[in-house]
Amino acid sequence: MRLALAEARRALEHDDVPVGAVAACGGQVVGRAHNQRELLRDPTAHAEMLALTQAAAALGRWRLTGVTLYVTLEPCAMCAGALVLARVDRLVYGARDPKAGAVESLYQLLADERLNHRVPSEGGLLAEECGALLTEFFRKKRGNCGLRIADCGFQDGCV
Repeated sequence: MRLALAEARRALEHDDVPVGAVAACGGQVVGRAHNQRELLRDPTAHAEMLALTQAAAALGRWRLTGVTLYVTLEPCAMCAGALVLARVDRLVYGARDPKAGAVESLYQLLADERLNHRVPSEGGLLAEECGALLTEFFRKKRGNCGLRIADCGFQDGCV
C-alpha cells in the first residue's frame, strides 16, 4: 500500500485526484499507476484501470488470476467491474468511498453472486493516510478553509 500511496502523490503533479494503485503477482509488481483523467483527458484513466492494463501487458494475458490489486481508495463501479472481468484474485484498498465506492459503501460488486467471478477484498489498510491525502486535495481544490460558514463569513467553499 505504501507503493500505491507514492503513486497517488504523483497524481498531484497534474492536478488529478490522488489515487494510486499497484498490481502484484507472485511477489512482483506487474503494474502501477495513479489517476490520470486530467492529464490524459480520459474519464476511464483511473489508477486501477491503468494498473490492470499494465499488469495484463506484463503478464501477457487478460485473465489476471494470481494478481492482487492494492489501491488507496475503494474502487468505483467501473473499476470494480474491471476487477471482476479481469478475474483478479484479491483487492486490498485503503479509504472507503461513501460517494462512489462499489466494493462495500454503495454497492458490493465484487461479492455479487450473479456475476461469473468474485473478488475477495479487504478494506482499511492505511485508511487514515489514504483518506488524509484525498481530504487535503479536495480542501485545497475547493478553497475550503476548514471553518464553519458561521465562523468565517464566506459562503462558497466552506464546510
